[in-house]
Amino acid sequence: MEELLIVTTGGTIDKVYFDDKSDFQVGEPQIGRILEELGVAFRFRVIPIIRKDSLHIDDADRELLRATIAAQQARHVLVTHGTDTMVETAKALSSLDDRTIVLTGALNPARFRGSDAEFNIGTAVGAVQSLPAGVYIAMNGRIWDPLSVRKNVAANRFEPA
Repeated sequence: MEELLIVTTGGTIDKVYFDDKSDFQVGEPQIGRILEELGVAFRFRVIPIIRKDSLHIDDADRELLRATIAAQQARHVLVTHGTDTMVETAKALSSLDDRTIVLTGALNPARFRGSDAEFNIGTAVGAVQSLPAGVYIAMNGRIWDPLSVRKNVAANRFEPA
């Protein structure tokens, strides 16, 4: 892997808590900071294109994501994305079949103690380097085909569709 391209779209992984508003908002992308703190042994570049909860990502956002990835030379792409519509976005990227694309996110914000963000990012980084070209989802310690996975909202995890 020459360089890992990371495209961020927001989601829980980047959420921050504002005491004065008593709610969450999507903040700056956290993945670059996380990878730097971990001292990874590969080059990466972060392109933040959207800063939304995935429930607010629409077809135009998905097309922007697809076009952004298509315009880059990188053959290894990691996308951070909210978990609620991650599967739909992964399916929308399926036409980019000449590269390995892995979507990941978090069920708890990366800034929170006990967040699954670092674990999911690590799983995604390993997957993007070892899988053949295609689109995948890395969540809950598993690599999923977007055509055969769903998010179980009640259990707060991904599982076979």
